[in-house]
Amino acid sequence: MAGLSFLPYLNISAFDNRIFFSGGSVTKARVKAIFAYPTPDEPNWPNIGYDFDGKIGEIRGLLSEKCPGIEFIPVSTMDGSAENGKKILNEDPDVEGYAVFHVGCLWGDLTETIASSGKPTVLVDHLYAGSGEFLTSYAAMKRAGHKVTGVSSSDFDDVAEAVNCFDCLHKLKESTILVVGSKADEQITNVYGTRLLDVSFEEMNNAYHNIDPGEAKEVAAGWIDGAEKVIEPTEAEIVKSASIYLAMKNLMQKHNAHAITINCLGGIYSGNLVEAYPCLGFMQLDNDGYVGACEADQRSAMTKLIMTCLAGRPGFISDPVIDTSKNQIIYAHCIGPTRVYGPDGPSNPYHIRSHSEDRKGACNRSLMPLGEMVTTLQFDHLKKQVIFHQGKSAENVDEDMACRTKLAVEVKGDISKLLNYWDQWGWHRVSFFGDLKEPVSHLASLMGFQVLEEA
Repeated sequence: MAGLSFLPYLNISAFDNRIFFSGGSVTKARVKAIFAYPTPDEPNWPNIGYDFDGKIGEIRGLLSEKCPGIEFIPVSTMDGSAENGKKILNEDPDVEGYAVFHVGCLWGDLTETIASSGKPTVLVDHLYAGSGEFLTSYAAMKRAGHKVTGVSSSDFDDVAEAVNCFDCLHKLKESTILVVGSKADEQITNVYGTRLLDVSFEEMNNAYHNIDPGEAKEVAAGWIDGAEKVIEPTEAEIVKSASIYLAMKNLMQKHNAHAITINCLGGIYSGNLVEAYPCLGFMQLDNDGYVGACEADQRSAMTKLIMTCLAGRPGFISDPVIDTSKNQIIYAHCIGPTRVYGPDGPSNPYHIRSHSEDRKGACNRSLMPLGEMVTTLQFDHLKKQVIFHQGKSAENVDEDMACRTKLAVEVKGDISKLLNYWDQWGWHRVSFFGDLKEPVSHLASLMGFQVLEEA
């Protein structure tokens, strides 16, 4: 299965297996790292004579190690004035954001000036040294609605987690999503900088009919060999799914795209606009670190892309069902990733099934890990919000009704509250394995988004 990957990826740190995908060169986010501290010659926190230069050198070394996707432009300053803040802003106007390290309490309006620039800003406390200024400045900038997040932790991995959000934001601007059989939403590009490209059903079908049958049979054989069992589909049907996967792959290579979403149900139910279900192909793309998304759902495709860049893990789009008697939400769809922790993670079992609603074609039922934290969310570019809930995976539901993959999760929080937002947000949600609350919170703050906890 791993041999089906088609473009190189780069491992880049904040999480294990975190990746970015590119057919060409990978550029880095440019971030100004500002190290603010008072003179060590006078009494102050942490103490008179403190080696601020040594601490700054230590921080810079850790940034280089743990944030390799970012080019840092460092500046050290003992001037806390607003004028100095404006000077620093003017020195490198093309940077994508700022990381302000409160190495000591400098006081003044430097931090407020930087955080008010309109660009994403991470504020970091050096505990027992910069805490007073960090706490007051962060609270004021957050309350004022600026794109700011803060880290006050003795674990530098927490700092790297926040700072690496700049890398995610940069990669979104370098990414392309193909939208097949539907009109691309230009407002997504306006908010995230991600390019969305219309692709016609005709171009999709031309690519499908140009696939080498032998190559499609080889891919299908890999899926069949990897499956725990094949139930309804014939080998010929699975080969058709392999052909549309290879067609998607070729279109993505042609357009240097990192994600694809297809109006699959509209195309299939209307006749021959789509000639095979793309579900197994989406599974493969997700497993390889790319993004495949159902139903031309561009908001969910964007959510998957955001989290792939942030956490290196594929998302599971679903039509959820809620069972209050078990305190469970059941995520249901006719496709699911089988490497839920990313391309380098373990593979969970899957079955090859027919598509549920019409009992045709081929898809997969993914039997996902149980007893694990699952983070479910949706980014909305119009609301400037992220809707969010979490739970622990409890059961791979075996029920013939509705979609083939059905993951039941025990809700963390108030399940009755979870009934309240579907009219405003629609039915789809996107689930990711792991406790991703903190990185999502940091990223949302740097985007200027509000996180709405729906449970």
